[in-house]
Amino acid sequence: MYIRSSLKVTIVILIIILFGCQSVPYPKDYEQLGADERIVIRFSHVVGEDTPKGLAARKFAQLVNERSNGYVEVQVFPNGFLYKDGEEMEALLQGDVQMIAPATSKVTSLIPEWSVIDLPFAFKSYEEVHEYIASPVGQELTSKFDNHGILMLGIWDNGFKQISNRNKPIYKPEDLKNLRIRIMPSDIIYNQFFSLGAVPQKIDFNTTFTHLERNDIDGQENTLSNITSKNLHFLQNYLTVSNHGYLGYVLLMNKEFWDQLPNNIQVLINDTLKEVSVWEAELAQKTNEEKLKELIECNCINIYQLTDEEKKAWEQDFKPVYEYFQEKYGDKYIKALPKYKE
Repeated sequence: MYIRSSLKVTIVILIIILFGCQSVPYPKDYEQLGADERIVIRFSHVVGEDTPKGLAARKFAQLVNERSNGYVEVQVFPNGFLYKDGEEMEALLQGDVQMIAPATSKVTSLIPEWSVIDLPFAFKSYEEVHEYIASPVGQELTSKFDNHGILMLGIWDNGFKQISNRNKPIYKPEDLKNLRIRIMPSDIIYNQFFSLGAVPQKIDFNTTFTHLERNDIDGQENTLSNITSKNLHFLQNYLTVSNHGYLGYVLLMNKEFWDQLPNNIQVLINDTLKEVSVWEAELAQKTNEEKLKELIECNCINIYQLTDEEKKAWEQDFKPVYEYFQEKYGDKYIKALPKYKE
């Protein structure tokens, strides 16, 4: 009798331990929950829904909704609907939105050292960028967000930037002289064009079409997916496929909000973002290849593609930009770049 009783007690204890260690399950009747009973993540970004970032944001929202049985609702606001380029970061810091995905250039006003990503011809592939971010120097850059109450959850690719303008073909760096070029807010990008005699203009992405239409600027730099999503090529006569700079997006979340999430929700978000990031990287590369093909076939803009030898010549002219970065932020971030490790 004693042995049987002890066995029953042992089984009960094991059951309690087993089920007590499991994560709290998501509610099955989520449709009956009110808005204040769900976890809502407002995700704001400024590009179109049909871009790699726009599509990835929608996929992330869909998967999180499905996997949490609707307990976690990611509300995506594209095209700067909630906040424009210069407003997103402040909205995140204030907790007005919980998640944003700004271009790496746009976080340089908060963490200037991130402008190493903007250095011209610093990277040749997405893989090089991801390896750099995963390196000790890259992780140091990532950790700098912690000091501002922000958590970096990952990075999404957009592509490599090209240069377009209405006035003349761009073959050599000196061809940029006196051209008014729209850029993102980054001191490195500013110096990149200023050093070549161009007139860089910091302009919100969603107003670039209007500025081109009004002839306020002559040209711009961006990825092919972004250029075509906003129909900027219809207002430009010349496109130089230079792949001179990487454009990616850092996935940022308000850290106070993140710290309040249950552990199983944090795991769900991290795992889903990792999965979507792999899908997004493949989509970004495929999309930019398709957009180049479409632009070539449409005969709607004159296209010139720099050769490898021409790119090396451009790199030489951009040496002052690297020197500028070294003077301001030291050389450890530059020394860790793939091109110098090789």
